[in-house]
Amino acid sequence: MSITLPPSPDWSKLIKSGSRVFVGGNASVPYALVQHLIDHSAGFSDIEMVHMLTLGDTRWAKEEYRALFKANTFFIGGPVVRKAVDEGRADYTPVFLSEISGLFSDGTLSLDAAMVNVSPPDEFGYCSLGASVDICMSAVRQAKKVIAQINPQVPRTAGHSYIHVSEIHACIEADESLIEVETPPIDSVTERIGQYVSMLVEDGATLQFGIGKIPSATLKYLCNHKDLGIHSEMLTDAIIEPLSSGAITNKKKTFHPGKIVTSFGIGSRKLYDLIDANPHIEFYPSSYVNKPTNIAKNDNMIAINSALEVDLTGQVVADSLGYDFYSGIGGQVDFVSGASISKGGKPIIALPSTAKNETVSRITPCISEGAGVVTSRGNVHYVVTEYGIASLKGKSIRERALELIRVAHPKFRAKLLEDVRQNYWVPHYQAKYPTDIPELGAIQLKKLVIQGETFYMRPLNPADERRLQEFFYSHTKETLRLRYNYDPKQMSREKSCNLVSVDQSSDAALCIVRQEGSRITIHAVGRFYYNPSDNSCEAAFVTRETQQGKGMASRLLNQLIDVAKKRGIARMMAYVRADNKPMIAIFEQANFKRLHSSDPSDVELELNLESDE
Repeated sequence: MSITLPPSPDWSKLIKSGSRVFVGGNASVPYALVQHLIDHSAGFSDIEMVHMLTLGDTRWAKEEYRALFKANTFFIGGPVVRKAVDEGRADYTPVFLSEISGLFSDGTLSLDAAMVNVSPPDEFGYCSLGASVDICMSAVRQAKKVIAQINPQVPRTAGHSYIHVSEIHACIEADESLIEVETPPIDSVTERIGQYVSMLVEDGATLQFGIGKIPSATLKYLCNHKDLGIHSEMLTDAIIEPLSSGAITNKKKTFHPGKIVTSFGIGSRKLYDLIDANPHIEFYPSSYVNKPTNIAKNDNMIAINSALEVDLTGQVVADSLGYDFYSGIGGQVDFVSGASISKGGKPIIALPSTAKNETVSRITPCISEGAGVVTSRGNVHYVVTEYGIASLKGKSIRERALELIRVAHPKFRAKLLEDVRQNYWVPHYQAKYPTDIPELGAIQLKKLVIQGETFYMRPLNPADERRLQEFFYSHTKETLRLRYNYDPKQMSREKSCNLVSVDQSSDAALCIVRQEGSRITIHAVGRFYYNPSDNSCEAAFVTRETQQGKGMASRLLNQLIDVAKKRGIARMMAYVRADNKPMIAIFEQANFKRLHSSDPSDVELELNLESDE
């Protein structure tokens, strides 16, 4: 079957001065078509160029074309567009990615023309929008005129990516490469963020992620997971490794099972070759992929997004640096909203704790002047930095502040705690800021699988105040008597705060927790108190009754012994009631020796930490 292509553009019959023209974006900007318009622009002025993120040579936003074009972008990207916005020669329109198509269809931003990059037509006359379906399809459907760049380098993608050649009013043929974006190198900070985020991802989860180092690091640590799925507004090279390893199968997806669902791709030629004629990867318009109710149809939906700053209540700034607009809303709110209502879903904001060579904290007491909130404090469940995971869902303002201070850079924690007193109610007894245990290494969270259940071992911290109080009131009288040698009746918030506010550089306090969604429950606590007078420390433990006999105390003890040895502490002591035989056995299994005691009701034990034994 012979396919006849539309004629070459006669721009005077397609647009006029003052027209609003959509330009296809991301990695698939029709550069040759834009240049064709510029070459035939005599008599035109004030053409509004509407687009999403546009990579490469965004020449229409240059100063030299200010009389011809005015850019209006939904997402600021690249130095040329950003400079034009900063100088007032271009506009930034904030809008959820899922709602942009509605601006075209309801006439808010009616389109006179749409310029898009498409594959050559197949034998039936269908061209593919390739790596950029996103809002391009909506623009094609709503624009009065469609002008295409027929490009053999545009991949043919599955899904709803096709337009028929009869829908195109004019075209040019141009063999032009898609913009390639290589995966940036992963630094140590990003590596740790990726490790922490991966701990929140369970087998069978469905993922959304953006571009950059953090998604790349996260997906790297998911290669040993099983049956992951992808429902993401965009794809990058970061999916190639977990896809090749078999970690991504899409088998457990509850919406489009067996398929990767996306709307655009940005990456290297390797990614574009992967999506070309691949029936397992389907491209749909952003109005469909980013619709929160569609996102929520995926059980265990994990949305991984980033931010420029997060304040201590959990408000997320993602599109501006103070008064300077930097990027855009994009799909963050769409996916945060969708994941939050998904069964088992987790909206995650992941970001480095600092900026500008560790001179500025991205965890702030309040958002910067001029900055705007993209994602509200009510939407965010988790905030992840290289210092850990802050769990915010269901937390009070005080608890949120303490959680976020814990994952801030250590050198900013004291100042953040001081600042938060001026704005939010933090009681006078909340005197200490969170500290880490350096001997645990860069990752302070250790995953434990105990009798088929997943737990985490980590340092106790001030944000655990209420959790420790709940832990105390879960104990039986017998447990309290054996641990404290008497029957304490009360654990006030103030006393609980004192117990969790530990200077981990001298003493050490660890806990084993179970995390179910945003609910965190303490199941065991172990600590030692350092005695500088003789370079010794005293260890103590308590375990929730339902977990006793499962080895939690032994795990905590072994970890504390390792910390004490690394600190050069000479001896570890323990004082246990004589009738607490299970606890005595735990210490003796760790090579503690009984010492002579004048009180037969107590057993004194000692471990020589300087011994090679």
